[in-house]
Amino acid sequence: VGIPGGVYRYIREGRMAWPLALVIISGTLPGVFIGAVLRIKYLPDPSHFRVFVGCVLLYIGIRLLYDLISKPRSSKEKATRIEDCFKHRRGSPISVAETAEGRPIRTVRFSLTNYKFEFYGETFSFNPILVFAMTFCVGIISGTYGIGGGAIVAPFLIAIFALPVYAIAGAALLSTFLTSIVGLCFYTVIAPLYADTGLAIAPDWPLGALFGLGGLMGMYCGARVQKHFPARLIKLILGAVIVVLSLRYISNIF
Repeated sequence: VGIPGGVYRYIREGRMAWPLALVIISGTLPGVFIGAVLRIKYLPDPSHFRVFVGCVLLYIGIRLLYDLISKPRSSKEKATRIEDCFKHRRGSPISVAETAEGRPIRTVRFSLTNYKFEFYGETFSFNPILVFAMTFCVGIISGTYGIGGGAIVAPFLIAIFALPVYAIAGAALLSTFLTSIVGLCFYTVIAPLYADTGLAIAPDWPLGALFGLGGLMGMYCGARVQKHFPARLIKLILGAVIVVLSLRYISNIF
């Protein structure tokens, strides 16, 4: 419910990396179906699986915080140049009339083994197959817990693949939107098939509406104000939140 406003903002500002979004969605969607089946048939009480997820998140959070301290000088200079471009563009959204070359994100090369793009003059690249494998695993986790995978995908892309936080947010948000819809529909369809199990499988629509209302306001504001904050501050907040969340996941087993 709350995601379309944020996605629209990123598309409007030319900050949607479409090939990256395609790779993420291609990986997470099949994983969602597998995760939903695992949740119902094999993990009615997913406490042990929660510990595994907590350990993965803890690693990502620590990696994000560590990168803030140990990042090479060249990487810091690249991040600084991107932030300077953001400050220069702040308050000046890209018009529809501008060409693709004038947008912040421009695809240089896209193949099965290499996706290279320019973001405000700086070049970044990664292997789509590796991202697909990572997002497939994230999709399984998302399907198991009934959550959108963007909250897990984004830290992975930042910490493991060293992609700029400003460039990947739109793609991660769009993938969350689509995987959430698919997961919602799938759980709704299969709920009658497992009615005799006593598990709460069908979506809680009133609770979902409340989450969506808060998310709608938060995501639109986040997409709007993101470029007003330094990337290091965003990574610091993200890393701290992930560490706290992961420790909470792990502590619930005791």
